[in-house]
Amino acid sequence: GYQTAVVGKWHLKSKPQGFDYFEVLKGQGPYYNPPMLTADGTVNHTGYTTDIISDLTLKWFKEERDPDKPFMLMTQHKAPHRNWQPGPKYLTKYDDVTIPEPPTLFTENEGLGSPAMNQTMTISRHMFPKDLKLTPPRLNPEQMKAWSAAYDPKNRAFKEAKLEGKKLLQWKYQRYVKDYLRCIDSVDDAVGRVLDYLEEAGLAENTIVIYSSDQGFYLGEHGWFDKRWAYEESLRTPFVARWPGIIKPGSHNSDIVSPIDFAQTFLQLAGAPDPGDMQGRSLMPLLQGSTPNDWRKTHYFHYYEFPGAHDVRRHYAVVDTRYKLIHFYEKDVDMWQLIDLKADPLETRNFYNNPEYATVRAKLHQELDRLRTEFEVPHDPGPEPKKKKAKKKPA
Repeated sequence: GYQTAVVGKWHLKSKPQGFDYFEVLKGQGPYYNPPMLTADGTVNHTGYTTDIISDLTLKWFKEERDPDKPFMLMTQHKAPHRNWQPGPKYLTKYDDVTIPEPPTLFTENEGLGSPAMNQTMTISRHMFPKDLKLTPPRLNPEQMKAWSAAYDPKNRAFKEAKLEGKKLLQWKYQRYVKDYLRCIDSVDDAVGRVLDYLEEAGLAENTIVIYSSDQGFYLGEHGWFDKRWAYEESLRTPFVARWPGIIKPGSHNSDIVSPIDFAQTFLQLAGAPDPGDMQGRSLMPLLQGSTPNDWRKTHYFHYYEFPGAHDVRRHYAVVDTRYKLIHFYEKDVDMWQLIDLKADPLETRNFYNNPEYATVRAKLHQELDRLRTEFEVPHDPGPEPKKKKAKKKPA
């Protein structure tokens, strides 16, 4: 069978099960000096977490991998999760450039209605000082020296400028997006180190590499940071694959795929049977360049976590390559949105009540009902039952 390992982010309360080897972050994990969980207990590391994860990955290849067995390795990074602390190598990168602002950075999202207007994830109002590096992180003295040298002069200049209004938002955006990109630079280095090792070890030609994530992210679009919504920036998720001799380098596929397809894909790649009770489909034919005629034309999305982080209301959606039908469902918010990516690619308007979209709306409702039935989604919660007033006891 396969030798299996997972290194890096795990973010589950349970220990990894079924892996021959694991060394994972506890919870979300910090950006620096992470304690990591192994089969033998906790190991405390010193350094930048992204670099440590790639170090451990290469160590597994060199010291733990059985050269006589096929392997399945998951190397999973914390970055670029909030609060976007760059590594020592990139603390001052982008200091001399201005990152272009997205067109919707200054919007209040009036065209999308109350759910999009009444969240707590705007760059302008909802970032903490630690997000903006206005308070120091917990680092050892050597790390703190490098951090202070990079951020103290910039922070002094910011405080002296006494920015307000639009200029303050512009400053926050530049600080946020530059730190995000600095974190990504370290991830890029880490991925490159693994790919370089596969080449050096003669493994590249017989190894399938898949790079993906759990969601996309807002970098100022709609004025936001974070994720959670059915809008493009968080809905779309990276998926890049390399399979020498099968996937044509530089090719692009626009079919609708989902993270629920990953497990069946890995099973088929390994020659293992499909258990028959999963909701996804193997991506093998797409990777081989042959999309089945019955491949999905729509995607079902569902966000449940309210009350929760950033006050993003519960909603579900059906999505195709042009339209989205989104339903915000709760006892105090019951709202439908229809998004047309061709007419409004920035997703700033709701076409649901536009009579010109009546036919499209009806078809999307029908498809949404079909998908919710297929995935056995419970009916929307109704209003809470009225509580009977307690009778007053006589004096």
